[in-house]
Amino acid sequence: MTREAAAPVTLVSPGPLADVRSVDRDLPSRNDSLTAQVATVLGGPVGRRAAIGRQKFWTPLRVILLLAVIFLALGWSTKAACIQQAPNGPNGALGLDWSGSRQYTALCYSDTVPLYGAERLDQGAFPYKKSWEEPAADGSVQTRYMEYPVVAGLYQYASMTVAKAWHAAPWLPGALEVVLYFTVVAFGLAIAWLVTVWSTVLLAGRRVWDATLVAVSPLVVVHAFTNFDPLATAFAGTGLLAWARRRPVLAGVLLGIGGAVKLYPLMLLGPLLVLCLRANRIRDWWRATVAAGAAWLVVNLPIALLFPSGWWEFFRLNSERGADPDSLYNVVSSFTGWAGFDGPLARGESPTILNAVSLVLFVAVCVGIAWIALTAPRRPRVAQLCFLLIAGFLLTNKVWSPQYSLWLVPLAVLALPHRRILLAWMTIDALVWVPRMFYYLGVSNRGLPEQWFTATVVVRDLAVIALCVMVIRQIYRPSEDLVRGAGVDDPVGGVLDGAPDAPPSWLPRWLRPVPSSQAWSTAGPVRTG
Repeated sequence: MTREAAAPVTLVSPGPLADVRSVDRDLPSRNDSLTAQVATVLGGPVGRRAAIGRQKFWTPLRVILLLAVIFLALGWSTKAACIQQAPNGPNGALGLDWSGSRQYTALCYSDTVPLYGAERLDQGAFPYKKSWEEPAADGSVQTRYMEYPVVAGLYQYASMTVAKAWHAAPWLPGALEVVLYFTVVAFGLAIAWLVTVWSTVLLAGRRVWDATLVAVSPLVVVHAFTNFDPLATAFAGTGLLAWARRRPVLAGVLLGIGGAVKLYPLMLLGPLLVLCLRANRIRDWWRATVAAGAAWLVVNLPIALLFPSGWWEFFRLNSERGADPDSLYNVVSSFTGWAGFDGPLARGESPTILNAVSLVLFVAVCVGIAWIALTAPRRPRVAQLCFLLIAGFLLTNKVWSPQYSLWLVPLAVLALPHRRILLAWMTIDALVWVPRMFYYLGVSNRGLPEQWFTATVVVRDLAVIALCVMVIRQIYRPSEDLVRGAGVDDPVGGVLDGAPDAPPSWLPRWLRPVPSSQAWSTAGPVRTG
């Protein structure tokens, strides 16, 4: 008698299977003491037998986006005092209530509010075509135009158009045009920051929860609506995401358009260049760069041809601009009384020496980063070099407007996901806003002396320099890099992720990788940030 073959047994899971990507997901409530303490509010760290990745709706992305919405709402509340209305106009007409220097004492200042009139948007004027004259202290008169790059200027124009249509509709809630304009602008900036958060979540890979710091950063509360920089971070983030998805042409297009908002997204092509050179993937870099140049030209060329003077205004203004209050050059002047490289300047006169010095220092930063990228034992990650480049640019540039710090937030989270350290830096950077506003208030109006403000700038700069030192240390000691645990190479790398080193033969020996016993260590670190 023969035994019949047993029928195959089918195993059925009691619930939907977890996403493959969640198997090795970083769980900060288990391995990070700060997150574990915060998690006690919600019931404590996730259990060791918990099924990770089976939640259908509350995925990490949606949780992080919800947190971003909450903190954007807090950011709105910090600016709300500057759009209060009062019957302070002719015959009791409503106007903005900035009495008692409210914009400084309430810490609510936003460039978007005064720009509505300063850029003649309240007149319905098209940016770059409309000009006006401003008198100078010496009695001269200067012709002015919209001072922002093309995409930022057109965004302001589109927001103005929506605000005027809103104001003209009797069935919609009414307010001053400038208040409606700020509301429209802020809504678009909030969407742009959500896109920044979304792209950072996808770029973080297995360390998805690191992107929470982008959503809940104190800098978002203070500066999300100070200027138009979230537009630039959105294009920079999606550009890097396209690169990570191995779509260099799309990456170039997004970075090129972002460069027409603020120039910094175009700078990200620099780190990609040296990394592609080291991996012999220069063709992919060329595809991205040509696409970026083409996209930038497509956006800029019509305005440049139709309104050349208006288009050039951004470049003219930045060449003639002196040292910003937040710059290292002004810090030195503040504490020493130094008159600057160029001394006193007449209106319209460019600080040529300052421009040259800041350029030379930034070029030196670029050379140093390129040397690190080419000679490090293991090829650095894209986010590490991008953070170093943008931080170096801000530290050496003559202008560091406070909202520029938003540029660093997603790059820092991807480059150095040590949560407590990043949160400390973000808090310091956000708090610089307080003495800055009271410095603008003026000592005669019970404000702060300049040195109180510039001292906090020094602390902020030292914090950023410390982050750069930590990133460089982890480049040379990849075993300490939290991102490279569990055998991960570079989640943002795209064509560079896992690619072997293949530097071109013409590179001299001193620009080639230095062998190290730690270069290809994939052992996870013993503790997290």
